Amino acid sequence: METISTFAKKLWCVKKQLILFLTPLILLPLLFGLPEKEGKCLYVVLLMAVFWCTEALPLAVTAMLPVCLFPTMGILPSKKVCPQYFLDTNFLFLSGLVMASAIEEWGLHRRIALKVLKIVGVKPAWLILGMMITSAFLSMWLSNTATTAMMLPIANAILESLFGDLDTLKENCKVKDETEGELLCRLVERITAEEIRTESEYQMKVWKGFLICIPYAASIGGTATLTGTAPNLILIGQLKSYFPECDLINFGSWFAFAFPLMVFFLILGWLWISFLYGGLNTRLCVKKQDERAQAEAKAEAVIDEDYRKLGPINFAEGAIAFFFILFAVLLFTRDPKFVTGWSTFFNKGYVSDATTGVIIVSILFFFPSQKPSLSWWFDSRAPNTPYVPLLSWKKAQECVPWNIILLLGGGFAMAKGCEESGLAAWIGAYLQPIAQVPPAVAVMFITAFLACFTEFASNTATIIIFLPVIAELVNPLYFMIPATTGCSFAFMLPVSTPPNSIAFASGHLLVKDMVKTGFVMNILGILSVSLAMNTWGRAMFSLETYPDWARPVNMSSTVTDIQFPSVPPFNLTSL
Repeated sequence: METISTFAKKLWCVKKQLILFLTPLILLPLLFGLPEKEGKCLYVVLLMAVFWCTEALPLAVTAMLPVCLFPTMGILPSKKVCPQYFLDTNFLFLSGLVMASAIEEWGLHRRIALKVLKIVGVKPAWLILGMMITSAFLSMWLSNTATTAMMLPIANAILESLFGDLDTLKENCKVKDETEGELLCRLVERITAEEIRTESEYQMKVWKGFLICIPYAASIGGTATLTGTAPNLILIGQLKSYFPECDLINFGSWFAFAFPLMVFFLILGWLWISFLYGGLNTRLCVKKQDERAQAEAKAEAVIDEDYRKLGPINFAEGAIAFFFILFAVLLFTRDPKFVTGWSTFFNKGYVSDATTGVIIVSILFFFPSQKPSLSWWFDSRAPNTPYVPLLSWKKAQECVPWNIILLLGGGFAMAKGCEESGLAAWIGAYLQPIAQVPPAVAVMFITAFLACFTEFASNTATIIIFLPVIAELVNPLYFMIPATTGCSFAFMLPVSTPPNSIAFASGHLLVKDMVKTGFVMNILGILSVSLAMNTWGRAMFSLETYPDWARPVNMSSTVTDIQFPSVPPFNLTSL
C-alpha cells in the first residue's frame, strides 16, 4: 500500500509531463477516423484545449502551437497563421490596456473607485453588482475588451481599499496553527490564527469574484446593442445579404429584444457569482453587529477619509478623464449604424476601432501632464522642470501583459484553422437534423453548441461559419438570433474572449476558477436566451409563422455549398 501511495505521489509530481506526453497519443485516432483536414484541425484544437485547461505548458506557449502544428500538418500555411497574432483586434486590446495604464498612472482609477465605494457601500454583493452594472453599460457602447481593460484597475483599487494589500492577504491565508504560547497571546487580543486564515480566505474569494464578474458582465452587456459586439453586426449583414426583404432587425428592435435579456441574465449572473464567492448571505440586506460589521464600518470611514485626501481633481486627472470620454465617444460614433458615423469622411472600410484606439493613446505620450502656461516662457524665475507627458513608454510597457497578446493571437489562429480546414463547416452540417427537433429544444441546443464552440474559437469566426447553415433551418430568426447571442456567452476559458484574457492576466485567477464559474454561467445564458425567444421575442419577430421573406432562399438552398433537404412549414403553436 505504501508503495502505491509513493508511486502515486511520484506521478502527481510529473503530472504536467505526463499530460504533455499522453494527450497527443490519446487524440491520435482523430487523425484516422475523420476526414483528413477536419480531423487534423480537431486534433490540434483538442490538444490546445487540454493544455490550456491543465496548464501543462504556459498559456502563451500553448497559444503558439498553431504556428508550428498548422503548417507541418498541412492545415494552414505559415503565412496565413502568423498574421493572426496581431490583427486589428489586438491593437484595440493594446490601446485599451495603454489607456488603463494612463488612468492608473495618475490615480484617476482610485478616485473613481472611492466614489463608487461611497455610493454602493462596502458589502461585497453590492460591490459586485455595482461593477457588473457599470461594465455591462459601458460594453453596450464600447468594445468589451476596452471596457474590461479600463474597469479592472478600478476593481483592484476598490479591493485594496477594502481588504488591503493582496500579498499580505495571501500570506494570511497560509497562516499556520500557533503554539500554545502564541495562542494565549492571541486570545488576549481576541483573535486566533484560524480566524485570521478564515477571514483572509473569505476576502480572497471575494477578490476573485470581483475580478471575474467584470469580463462576464462586459460580454453580457455587449449583446444589448447591435454595435456592442461583432456577431450582432454580422447577423445584420448576413440578414441583408441572404434575406433582403427582412426588415425586422434594426438598432431599435434589437435593443428592445436584447436589453431585457441582458438585464435578466446580468441579475442571474450576479446571484451566482455572489453566491459562489461569498458575497451573497444574510449580510446582504440585514445589518449584523459582529466583527465583520465593525470592519465594514471602519472601512467606510477610511474610504471617506481617503476620498477627502485626494482633494480637487488636478490637470492630469482631468486630461485623462477627457481622453477616456473622447475614446468612448469616438468608438460609439465611428459607425453606429442607426446614424451616419464619422468614418464616412474616410475611405470605406479603412478606419476601424483599432484606428480610434491607437490615435487616442498616441496623444497620451506627448500631451502635457501639467497645465501649460504662456507666462512660463517670459518668467526667468519659473523653474525649468523637464517636460512630462501623461504617459511614458516605460510605464506602458510595464503594464501591458505581452503574453496575453500571444494568447489572443492563438485564439484567432485556431479560429482561422477551423475555418480554412472546413472543421467548422463539417460540424455545422450535423446541425441539419435539428430541423426535426421541437423548436424550443432546438434553440437551447444551438445556443449551447455555439457557446461551447466559441470557447475555443473567436465569436466572430464562429458566427460567420454557422449563420449560413442555421439560416436554412425553419424560421431563420428563430435560430439565428439565439445563435448570435450564444456566441458571446464564452465564460469558461481565458482564451475564450479578450475580456476573459485580460482578467486572467491579473494573475489572481486560476483556469479552474473560470471553468467552475463559467460552466454555470453558460447554462444560465442558454436558459435566458430560450426564455427570451419563446416569450417577448416570439411576439416581436412574429416567430409563430413562417415568414414570406425567407421562402425563396430556403427553397433554392443557395446559402452554402452543402445541399440540405427542404424544411416543412414552421409552426410554434404546438409548443
